[in-house]
Amino acid sequence: MKEEKLNRRSFVKNTTISTGALLTVPFSLEAMANNTIDKKLKLAVVGCGGRGTGAVVQALRADKDVELVAMADAFLDRVENSLKSIKDELDGEIKISVKEKNRFHGFESYKKAIDLADVVILATPPGFRPLHFEYAIENDKHVFMEKPVATDPNGIRRVLKSGKLAEQKKLNVVVGLQRRYQNSYLSLFDKVKKGDVGKIVSGQVYWNGAGVWVRKREPGQSEIEYQMRNWYYFNWLCGDHIVEQHVHNLDVANWFIGEYPKSASGMGGREVRNGIDHGQIFDHHYVEFNYPSGAVISSQCRHQPGTYRKVSETFQGTKAVISTNKNIAQVMDYNGNSVFKYNSKGDKSPYQIEHDKLFASIRGGEVINNTEYGAKSTLTSIMGRMATYTGKEITWEQAMNSTDFLVPENLDWNSAPPVSPDQNGRYPIPVPGRYKIN
Repeated sequence: MKEEKLNRRSFVKNTTISTGALLTVPFSLEAMANNTIDKKLKLAVVGCGGRGTGAVVQALRADKDVELVAMADAFLDRVENSLKSIKDELDGEIKISVKEKNRFHGFESYKKAIDLADVVILATPPGFRPLHFEYAIENDKHVFMEKPVATDPNGIRRVLKSGKLAEQKKLNVVVGLQRRYQNSYLSLFDKVKKGDVGKIVSGQVYWNGAGVWVRKREPGQSEIEYQMRNWYYFNWLCGDHIVEQHVHNLDVANWFIGEYPKSASGMGGREVRNGIDHGQIFDHHYVEFNYPSGAVISSQCRHQPGTYRKVSETFQGTKAVISTNKNIAQVMDYNGNSVFKYNSKGDKSPYQIEHDKLFASIRGGEVINNTEYGAKSTLTSIMGRMATYTGKEITWEQAMNSTDFLVPENLDWNSAPPVSPDQNGRYPIPVPGRYKIN
């Protein structure tokens, strides 16, 4: 298979990992020593669903002297399925052999895997990302972590704090917002920087599609196991699809405008995807984001089968319009003439480029740190969710300082998850006008 087959959507399986007590480890000069490495790099993956599986393959292809030494997930079957998929994908290309004793599962498994590695892939559902990132950075590991980086503001604050520590330790952190590594987007951003577009005053960003998988409840499952296996539909684990998917498009808006929104207002609900297996999240959101410069971004994301699919961005500048659509990135003047066009068909996958850049930076003693924009673009999407759930205008300061804690500490298999179904198997759904945030 070609490398492009293993992207973020090629293994559409869920994964999750745990939460637990944190260790506080002071850093030293010795902790910085792994920034320039001329030896075999040990790789661990935490979260063995589709994204973790794909990221491992991309990491192993990025550097010829990387060895996968440990795997961790809440569920053993996810570890074993992931390992088989990795071996199948790399058969005849790279030998994969992870010792059985280094295939960890359970709520504390992330620590065991991270402890064995130089470089860690964090690809669990995003609710667990802040905890795992903290542990990895405190223990001096380079990190690739998937987007979004949290599901609540508390998680954002924790990630930002860990990102500062990573900066002090000179550790590399790459966040899976791959458009920032994609040549077509980089070519458009270059036009923005050069002033060819003028000041961006408005834009429209979209992630409209049919939706994703559903994991039905199995006989004998505890409530926490059911929610963790069906994680996409619970806010403490996923953050809603405006956070889990649409963060990509909102990140592009933040990147091109060069700032983060000061407020958001919007609407949303559940019209089509509203069964008992659909947890508590909405199936559509529409949000207007207002930026300090005066720019207004209209944001749409939808999970409704049979509807018009659109995943793209368009921005209006004072001089020209820029747009992305599938493989084409272009700049057009206000007479409708194309003044720049980039066709990315045949380009190297940005999913692969992320890992290429990460390992090259580690080898070269350089530092990449995507933590700040990863966290703040995630907060942008959380702010959008807060706006659609409440029906109120939400400011950046409200979102950043919110004390809504979605993710419990110290979970185990006997824990009660933060939301529970009623006698009919239905979960509490946010109602605009009634739902409140702290």
